[in-house]
Amino acid sequence: MSGFLYFILPVLGGYTLTSVYLLKNPHILHRKKRTAFYCTRISHRGGCGERIEGTMEAFTHAVEQGTEMLEMDCHLTRDGHVVVSHDENLLRQTGHDVTISSLNLQDLPLYKERLEVTFYKGSYSSGADRKFALLEDVFRKFPEMPVSIEIKENNKQLIEKVSDLVRSYNREEITVWASVKSKIMEECRRTNGSMPYSFSESRGVLLLLLFYTGLLPFVPLGESLLQFYLPHVMNRTFIPEKRILRNKLLVSLLEKVTMRKSLFKHLKARGIQVHLFVCNKDDDIKAAFDVGATGVMSDYPTLLSSYLCRNQCQD
Repeated sequence: MSGFLYFILPVLGGYTLTSVYLLKNPHILHRKKRTAFYCTRISHRGGCGERIEGTMEAFTHAVEQGTEMLEMDCHLTRDGHVVVSHDENLLRQTGHDVTISSLNLQDLPLYKERLEVTFYKGSYSSGADRKFALLEDVFRKFPEMPVSIEIKENNKQLIEKVSDLVRSYNREEITVWASVKSKIMEECRRTNGSMPYSFSESRGVLLLLLFYTGLLPFVPLGESLLQFYLPHVMNRTFIPEKRILRNKLLVSLLEKVTMRKSLFKHLKARGIQVHLFVCNKDDDIKAAFDVGATGVMSDYPTLLSSYLCRNQCQD
């Protein structure tokens, strides 16, 4: 037994020291990613706290307030148009219990006049524009604006049409694939491997396992972005649908496990941007940057720009 310990302890010690050193100095093993964009201010659903989510009015307002990336979800209409919408079923957004895929573009209902902000319970947005936007209209109006597109359904036709639009508007370097599900992300990457992409849920879990076992510094990563909840907002501005996430103890544990400054610093050093969401109050924005986020996603682009202006001016 003593002989085994005599051998294994130095090996473990050497592994630990090497892992810690490479965690702080990833450039030794990995070339830093060079994305065509670096975004500090990201507008969630186009800044849906200040205008109705996913409308051209919302996107225009967010850009006017200095946003550096628009985040959105897309779905496909029955007649093959790529529409910007968080939900496939339109009950929450319009009051009509219909799906986008069952309707032609011209038959899509209007958004409600006032729409509750998902990540700021009890707050509502409104605006003059209540029409669902086309992804092509967003690309046409904001040709140089980075866009993160989340694909929620494994719909090959949708993924191909999004990819075709990205290619036709020559914006592969500034349009990001995003999806919670790994199978969908794999299909997105097969369809267009030139676009940068973010971590899926399972890849995010793997990232944490690699970090806590010390293996992360040795493993190559293809992703360019990590987009993740700031647990600090849960049960405050955001009330999760899943009851398990309403447990304060569990949320506290989730925060301790995921919000690791050394992890985010390592990712940043490898050129991987860390976007935390959805931060709709000054103290949430501060918490995100304090823990090492490179960018913050908010429903309130004016609030986020104001916060950054005040704090950068102080610095």
